[in-house]
Amino acid sequence: MLTLSQKLSLSQKLTSQQIQFQKLLQLNNLALEQRIKTELEQNPFLIEETEIEMEEKENELIKEIETEAEEESSIDNLNSDEEFTIEDFMNEVEIDSNWINKSPDEEYFEPVAPNIKSLTEHLREQLYLLELYDDNLFVLGEEIIGNLDDDGYLKRDLKDILNDLELFEHIKIDYQTAENLLKKIQRFDPIGIASRNLKECLMVQLNVMKIDEYYKYIAKKILENHYDEFSRKRYDLIKKNMKLTDETLKEVIHIIQSLNPKPGEGKFDILETNQITPDFIIEKVEDNWIITLNDKSLPSVTINKSYLEMLDSNKRKKKSDTEKHTFKFIKEKYESAKWFIFCIEQRRETLMKIMRAIFEKQFEFFEKGPKALKPMIYKDIADEIGMDISTISRVVNGKYVQSPIGIHELKYFFSEGLSTDTGEEVSNKHIKERLKEIIDSEDKKNPYSDDELSEILKSEGINVARRTIAKYREQLKLPIARLRKQII
Repeated sequence: MLTLSQKLSLSQKLTSQQIQFQKLLQLNNLALEQRIKTELEQNPFLIEETEIEMEEKENELIKEIETEAEEESSIDNLNSDEEFTIEDFMNEVEIDSNWINKSPDEEYFEPVAPNIKSLTEHLREQLYLLELYDDNLFVLGEEIIGNLDDDGYLKRDLKDILNDLELFEHIKIDYQTAENLLKKIQRFDPIGIASRNLKECLMVQLNVMKIDEYYKYIAKKILENHYDEFSRKRYDLIKKNMKLTDETLKEVIHIIQSLNPKPGEGKFDILETNQITPDFIIEKVEDNWIITLNDKSLPSVTINKSYLEMLDSNKRKKKSDTEKHTFKFIKEKYESAKWFIFCIEQRRETLMKIMRAIFEKQFEFFEKGPKALKPMIYKDIADEIGMDISTISRVVNGKYVQSPIGIHELKYFFSEGLSTDTGEEVSNKHIKERLKEIIDSEDKKNPYSDDELSEILKSEGINVARRTIAKYREQLKLPIARLRKQII
């Protein structure tokens, strides 16, 4: 039986213009440069300002030559049957485009960049070799590749990636389909890339490894059923529970330890490091701090006047159905061009506003160094400048600032804090740095336990619980005391 009912629901929807602006916010300057070039190719209403300036200079040059020609003609009063036009004169002159706007003493040689691929490019090439039935899966694959950390692990939950695709791209993919694609990517070169944890990374590599099937079976069982004991080097318990001989255990442990725990590292590391280009530059000139957006390399775009005149002329005349369709297309391109230029300018203002707010909050860091870093969360900046937390998150992700202290990702400046005995707030990044210093200088024959590390920090006025020490130590990828112990 059919029934009618009413249902009230609240959903969040963004306009295409809002989505475009959010996407531009996420891009760093290098990615934005490519995005602008793509837009210039696709939208005839957009033109680089440098092109306009060159046209204006050329017109001025032609006018000067015409004026000089007229003056010479009146002075010399030459009687000749031959007639020369300005075009004839221009065709006689060979202009070296590399010479224009350069001083006579200036020489310039364009270096040839080495043809080296980054890890991201290497993975994308393999992605597009897959025979996927849906173009949306390629979009998902690029999102997965774009969310890998330096070690090659997937740093975001797959469900979060799917939710963002649905919200910003209007692409809906079910979780199982996404999981299947992820498993295919994990078998790309290097094997184990895009794993979500070390256990999964090792299992992926074991599955494709060509070794004795018995040893492979034992190795997989150790990772599946005794991973905690393996990670803590409790080999005696593994041997007892699995009833293994010393020889078998030794061989299997050797196989597991030969696997790559960081598939993102290797020949791609140096390239990725060298590719970091700061999005902001902070300099101290005498006693003044200057913040600039490092966007000089970006093409400066404006509306193409020629196409604008075409649009105006089409408005005034009566049009056939075909002409109406053409006019609609031209108008849409014009509106798109205007909005794109507006988004670029808004992006610039938003980025500068956020960077200034971060600088003001972390002023002592830039004056004194990392130990002066203050606790700060996204909400602090959002409240300061009247923006959404999600906007702050998009801006700081993947963008870098260069200062006298070095180059730091903007996310570096955000951290939780703890109170000291004096009531001062200390950033957890500072606590982690101090914790690493203590462990680096400890007696390797008798390393500190987490309780002892907690007591040392408490003696310095920083009250940190043992479980917090354990959490920070794990984040720093430092093992427990028993595994740090060395026999010297």
